[in-house]
Amino acid sequence: MRIYNLLVHGELYQRIPVHENVLPIVEGVLDPGCLISSLSSISIGPGEVAQPIHADDQLIPLAKPHAPVVCNSMWALTDFNESNGATRIVPGSHVRDHSPSYGQRYDSVPAEMEKGSVLVWHGSLWHGGGANSTDRPRVGIAMNYCAGYIRQQENQQLGIPLEIARGFSPRLRELVGYGVYRGLIGHIDKQTPARLLDESTTTKIVWDR
Repeated sequence: MRIYNLLVHGELYQRIPVHENVLPIVEGVLDPGCLISSLSSISIGPGEVAQPIHADDQLIPLAKPHAPVVCNSMWALTDFNESNGATRIVPGSHVRDHSPSYGQRYDSVPAEMEKGSVLVWHGSLWHGGGANSTDRPRVGIAMNYCAGYIRQQENQQLGIPLEIARGFSPRLRELVGYGVYRGLIGHIDKQTPARLLDESTTTKIVWDR
């Protein structure tokens, strides 16, 4: 079971994308102009079978291997272990010259971690949720990011009402798309879209520099 667009479900979720121990890692993989691609919760219930191995960027039409355009993370709200569906990964697969064939079986290892841990991976890494053979759900938060020049999985600007986005911190506003990437990508008539939240906000576009 998944619940999407968590940023509309309360202030608690606003702390996740900007977490001081995780966001700098993501910025190191992508760059500080990265965006929130999707923020959702995932519960793998008792008896669920394993998710097919996949790469989170395999629908993006770029030859592989390529520079990272996606960097995702899984936040463990329960312990993750092999029996309850820990995320399974194929180590080193992010540098392969192709994506996995969806539905094919691949050798993988469980990314076991304690409740409160965070797993971060390159978007080309082959992975998938494991099978849950226990009597309790495995619950996590999928905090996904993309490069500032890539379209987000979830349309943050249309999915989050303006009155909610106005309450975000300046950094969170940027992460959901109320900013301009490298002075060009995402502007509205040479103005930052952040003006929709605060009319006093300004930024310089590349042509003005």
